[in-house]
Order: sequence, then structure tokens, then C-alpha cells
Amino acid sequence: MKFYNLLIKYRFYLSILALVLAIIVNISAGFWASFILYFLAVIGLASHFFIGPLRLIQEPMEQGNMEEVQKIMASIWFPNLLYKPIRSTYYTLKGNLAMMDQDFDSAEKHMKKSLDLGSPMAEAEGANKLQLGMMALQKGDMKTGESYVRQAIRAGIADKESQAVAFLSMCQIFMNKREFRAAKDYFRKAKALKPTTKQVTDQIKEIEKYISRMPG
Repeated sequence: MKFYNLLIKYRFYLSILALVLAIIVNISAGFWASFILYFLAVIGLASHFFIGPLRLIQEPMEQGNMEEVQKIMASIWFPNLLYKPIRSTYYTLKGNLAMMDQDFDSAEKHMKKSLDLGSPMAEAEGANKLQLGMMALQKGDMKTGESYVRQAIRAGIADKESQAVAFLSMCQIFMNKREFRAAKDYFRKAKALKPTTKQVTDQIKEIEKYISRMPG
């Protein structure tokens, strides 16, 4: 695995080296003697530009090494050359990184690009739409926010914490619309997931203080 990751990391430079050697061998011994080097160079360069190094991101992401993640992302010079599903993942990661930097405009732009390309997994689509919904709600655009959160729930959200966030968002939307029965239903769904993230549990406790007094 480490060897494969090293191969991906230095694939571009190894491919250039193979190409240079292929040209030298071609000049000195003919094309067929250099064919395998040309083949390796073409495969290496094609995989570098069309597949990219996103496989390398998993380990630094798990370690919280965002500097290394940024470095790997920056090594993708021409994202439009990436295969469509990989390009979608690339823009999802760009959106997540922008969210961490509190750059919500860039995050929204990248997430929309990812959705336009079509997420490779339904769970990724759900997560993207949830983030777009949360950003819209933060801006006070309740209609767009509700639409995106609904779409996220329909697409499917992988983890229970994010599902709880989606249900609590819908709960608050319906509370603002004074549709208390629907608000209570979404609150029960969120609570039933038994989330453990402090931010989510605090929100549940806050809503619980007054939701029982609501009619419906």
C-alpha cells in the first residue's frame, strides 16, 4: 500500500523520466526497443491527469493534517481533465475545505459544481445538498434551504449525526412556518437517532425546552 501511494505521489515525475529515457533509447536503438518506456510514460501521464492523486488524501484527512490535504489538492493542476466521478469528488473536497476556512461563497460554488457533475455515491450527494441547505439557511434563504435539506434527506445521508442535523433543520423550518405538527415529527426523528455530537445534542436540549408547549 505504501509503495502504491509513493508511486501515485511521484507518478508524474516518473512518467517524465520514462518519456526521456524512451526518447534516448528510440534514438539509439529504435522505436520497438523503447516501446515499453513510451507505454509506461503514456499510462503514467494519463492516470496523473485523468485520475489524479485523490487516493492519497484519506490518510492525512484521518490524521487531521489539513496542510497535507491542501498540498495534494494543489497538485491537481487541471481538474477539468479528471474523469467525471473523480472530478465530482474533487469539488466536494474543495467545498469541504472552503467550509473549514469559513469561505462560504467558495464552498457553495464548489458544492454546486459537484452536484452538477453528479456525485459518485448517493451519500455524497446527500451530504453536499445538506451543506448547501445549511449555507442557504445561514443566509436567511429559508425557501432554498428547505429545498436542499429535503433533497438531502431523499438522497440519503450516511452518518446519523448529519441525519440529525437535517431533521433538526427541518424542525426549525416548520417551527418558523408555525406548522407545529411537522416540526414535532422532525424533532422526534432527530432525537431517535441519539446523536452524540455536542453541538447537535445542545440544539436538541434547547428545542426540547419549548417544543412540548406547541400545539399540534
